[in-house]
Amino acid sequence: MKLNVGVFFGGVSVEHEISVISALQAIHALNREKYEAIPVYISKEGVMYTGSELTQVDNYKDLPTLLNKSTPVSIARMNDGVYLIDINFKRFGLPKKTKIDIAFPIVHGTNCEDGSIQGLFESLRIPYVGCDVLSSAIGMDKDIMKQVLRQNNIPVVDFVTITSRQWASDSKEIIDRVEGEIGYPVIVKPANLGSSVGIKKASNREEFIEAVELASSFAIKVIIERAVNNLKEINCSVVGDYSSAAPSALEEPIQSDEILSYQDKYLNKSGAKGMSSQKRKLPAELSAEKEREIKELAVKTFKALGASGVSRIDFLLDMADGEKVYVNEINTIPGSLSFYLWEAAGKPFGTLLDELIDLAFKRERERGNLMFTYSSNIFAMGGGFSGKK
Repeated sequence: MKLNVGVFFGGVSVEHEISVISALQAIHALNREKYEAIPVYISKEGVMYTGSELTQVDNYKDLPTLLNKSTPVSIARMNDGVYLIDINFKRFGLPKKTKIDIAFPIVHGTNCEDGSIQGLFESLRIPYVGCDVLSSAIGMDKDIMKQVLRQNNIPVVDFVTITSRQWASDSKEIIDRVEGEIGYPVIVKPANLGSSVGIKKASNREEFIEAVELASSFAIKVIIERAVNNLKEINCSVVGDYSSAAPSALEEPIQSDEILSYQDKYLNKSGAKGMSSQKRKLPAELSAEKEREIKELAVKTFKALGASGVSRIDFLLDMADGEKVYVNEINTIPGSLSFYLWEAAGKPFGTLLDELIDLAFKRERERGNLMFTYSSNIFAMGGGFSGKK
């Protein structure tokens, strides 16, 4: 009997379109003999839709027509499981419903990858692929993530965190602090976005002010990092959970500017293709010793942040300082699920998806052994409304 896999994608996020690409890549790679892929597209307004038309990327060129052909749904738990329910049923009729056995979120950015949708799945008590609420939230907040990594003796570049309110009230103090503690050049980025959205390099005060204004338009919290001038970027994916995790092949992205742009990551002359189409050296050109160091740091980072499923850890190598390695960030739901890094390591995309689903059910089994309720009935004990908190 096939498992019904609800693949959730889209969402109220600036990385909405990238989520669509990543999800459709996964849907077409799922083993159809084992799984029934049920697409659940979340519009930019937060409305859920399902339907077979949603599995073809060309249909998204005319979104109003696509959604008109799709079925708006809600998600709810019933006695025998979790269902997608057609919200257009007649008032006195029985709603059309589709059961899903496992949720597979392939969403990127805020309101999605940050633990929001994972919290929904937790409340519905349905197995779901990937990081849990806490690790998703930590992974999305670059400030908290870097603090956790520092506590675990994992190297990160020097950084300062500010809020847009602090910037509006006393920008001069912040400028003085950054120039005194870090110095130019710096990288300025929103604390909770990915896909290079809102990121800018600043080499002087004027550029710094412009960069903070840009980042502040995307997020309340802004990270200011020391820029590594003689830089090599290396990415490594990790699959597993708290008990066991393994690294993928390493890649060196090839960028068209000093910062790998949104266009570099996702667009080429043929249109949107996702992270799998990005120009890269794969495998990366590194010594065996440096490759081993990065892979060990990737797994250490993955476990320190409590990650599960598949993530991608991005590294900065300071080539002017003996190839010193810094962890830049973790992507808890990486673009294209980093399948290309695993194919380079000998693991086909379909096998990777099988492994991710198995990890989700493993976590569900382990949680099934925990106690979440306490057998008592205070209402039958006459407590009323006078009980103490």
